[in-house]
Amino acid sequence: MFNTIMIPVDLAHQDRLSKALQCAADLARHYKAKVIYVGVAAATPSSIAHSPEEFKKKMAEFAASQAETHGIAAEAHAMISHDPATDLDPTLLKAVKETGADLVVMASHIPNLTDYIWPSNGGTIAGHADASVMVVRD
Repeated sequence: MFNTIMIPVDLAHQDRLSKALQCAADLARHYKAKVIYVGVAAATPSSIAHSPEEFKKKMAEFAASQAETHGIAAEAHAMISHDPATDLDPTLLKAVKETGADLVVMASHIPNLTDYIWPSNGGTIAGHADASVMVVRD
């Protein structure tokens, strides 16, 4: 049913992704699908990486760790954005196309007041992606 599962990851908040990561790994094993971990970062230094090259390396290490931990085929897809805070949704939609994902598994959060004003990332991706989207509440 699914061949390529994309999961957006924020390396600064890995602790909030456990259920989504487990869900994607379980689905990958069940469907013998590949998982592609997508990270979005700015080209400027951050607490995660000092350069786009370092960010790509850290994403690759994360994907390798997940592959080993869960016994799945996995790879990383690092994307650089001018402003990840405002460009996240279009960048993730671009990643869906670039990776050929037919399923996106995304971590969510407990809704708060701002969710009634601005759409959630998961809602935007689900509404515009050409792939199925599963939003996992952590």
